[in-house]
Amino acid sequence: MHSTDVAQADPGDLIACPQCDALYRARMPDHGRRAVCTRCHTVLIAPRRRAGMIIIALAAAQLVLVLGAVWFPFLRISRQGFANEATLLDAALSFSGGPLLLLSLAVTALIVLVPLARAVLTIYVLGPLVFDRPAPPGALRLFAFAEALRPWSMAEIFALGCAVALVKVADLAHLSFGPAFWMFAGLVFLTVIHDRWMCRWSVWHALERGYGARKARVAA
Repeated sequence: MHSTDVAQADPGDLIACPQCDALYRARMPDHGRRAVCTRCHTVLIAPRRRAGMIIIALAAAQLVLVLGAVWFPFLRISRQGFANEATLLDAALSFSGGPLLLLSLAVTALIVLVPLARAVLTIYVLGPLVFDRPAPPGALRLFAFAEALRPWSMAEIFALGCAVALVKVADLAHLSFGPAFWMFAGLVFLTVIHDRWMCRWSVWHALERGYGARKARVAA
């Protein structure tokens, strides 16, 4: 895309590369093909057939895994006949008093509430679009909020920290993983797949087109 073409284009028709800030005129590629930045080769638009239904299924699975990881035991520690089980919330809220309470609340929000909120918002925003229904109220703002939460979803960081901590205490006691640990591991895996399947430009395009059609019907 030449700079003169970009300068004469409608700003609403432009897309910026998130890595190098190069501007392009946005065009929906054919299914199975991708729009890639020519400067840094970052994928800009990647539509897939039935991607919306797959993303909703992944979000629903994430929702179930988050709730299960909170409810079931996360870890069991035993030594010399004494045993103790801890849930994910017990681990996150291990400091229940003093100045570290704020840290515990922040950890809980980043590893539980943020993935939970993103899954709920994804289902709320994409559900009607997949079934050719009008976009729900506030869909644009809520999808923007879900995208703003994406860098703050620290489930994989927490899993890595738990792995390091468990290696250090493995010689002191017998450790066994509970169902919540495997649910949490599945949550991390599904989050990665979810983010790779999500074509954000396609979602924005569908939402803006839906709102444009709604305004046209109201004006008529």
